[in-house]
Amino acid sequence: MIHTDRLVLRAPVDADRAAIAALNADPRVGAWLGGTRGRAESDAFVDRVLAHIADHGFGFWAVERKADKQVIGLTGIWHVPEPNPLAGQVEIGWRFVPEAWGQGYATEAARAALDYGFDLSIDEIVAFTARTNLASQAVMRRLGMTPDPARDFDHPGVAEGDPLRPHVVFVGRPRAHPLAPT
Repeated sequence: MIHTDRLVLRAPVDADRAAIAALNADPRVGAWLGGTRGRAESDAFVDRVLAHIADHGFGFWAVERKADKQVIGLTGIWHVPEPNPLAGQVEIGWRFVPEAWGQGYATEAARAALDYGFDLSIDEIVAFTARTNLASQAVMRRLGMTPDPARDFDHPGVAEGDPLRPHVVFVGRPRAHPLAPT
């Protein structure tokens, strides 16, 4: 488990499946993720997340708000799956219920996930989103990630002509500790 000031990041449990399914079914969330997911597809996603955590010790975690113990999103790091052009690289991602948007939860949770990855000696973590998703790009910038236009790509899971197809890539690398010798 990872604790921040307001959040707990932890592996999803069966009791979280309904909240995660509601998140994945919300059209406001799905608008940036290529559509919504029904319960069966959402449960299959949770199963993939749990398998990744079992195999690698990290993955996408349920984000629980400490104040009310509600699961308000998912964030974490995992290996990008095929057929994405970045397949095999470690990606950071997030999705939150719209009621939690604009409150700094995504940045807080993603900062903790990014730091966790760097503590594992992962030397580079990528993030990608639709070119038009300026809110996620703002989170990436707040995390200290930098654009890497040479790796931008058209997402293979999005239809040609769809405005969500062009994706931008940001890269995060460990920050040098301010007291570390140079």
